[in-house]
Amino acid sequence: MQILLAAATPFEIAPTLEWLEQNFSRTEHGSFQLRRIAVFPLVTGPGAVATCWHIARFLEHHPVSLALNAGIAGALDRSLAIGNVLNVTTERFADLGVQEADGRFTDLFELGLVDADTRPFSGGELRNPAGGQATFLPEAQGITVNKVHGEKAAIEAIREKYPKAQVESMEGAAFFYACLSENIPFVEIRSISNYVEPRNREAWNLPLAIGRLNETLQLLLESLDDLAGK
Repeated sequence: MQILLAAATPFEIAPTLEWLEQNFSRTEHGSFQLRRIAVFPLVTGPGAVATCWHIARFLEHHPVSLALNAGIAGALDRSLAIGNVLNVTTERFADLGVQEADGRFTDLFELGLVDADTRPFSGGELRNPAGGQATFLPEAQGITVNKVHGEKAAIEAIREKYPKAQVESMEGAAFFYACLSENIPFVEIRSISNYVEPRNREAWNLPLAIGRLNETLQLLLESLDDLAGK
């Protein structure tokens, strides 16, 4: 089983990269081989543009059985705890459109520029059809933005616009878009590092979020290796 492991930054998956070095064999193709799986790490850089391009380019040259996207996220849903690890099963580009004169946001689908069911969209969303291979994790709905929210009025507006959104990242929808377009099974795993609130970096807990994310990621890779043998 060939697995793509994509992250926006190296520090988000650094513990897993170290774990791969210690427990897997590195191949001449840049992957890490265990018994039945080969893992290809890919750092895309932050943001939707870099993510979509790097994922698409990689998939063009390296057929894989599964793509994983791992990273931290901000929580719009205050019932989520810092350090919670989630399986994000729906995504949406939440700032791709226009700002109206009264400040309201109108997306591409509402503008009529793109039909809401144009592949790979479904009702304006990007959906993981099977929920991926991380069904042991709680599911969450995500939005993807180029500018993370850090001001009270903007946060209230995005919550009103997309009331079901639970987590926010800068890459998730781009990852979904590339994988759905290429018909590649995929999973997006996010760990909560902070709440989406008036910007306050002192309230973030990156060590906890990254630690929990990588613990889960390593368990998932081990389970995939076991599954590949059945």
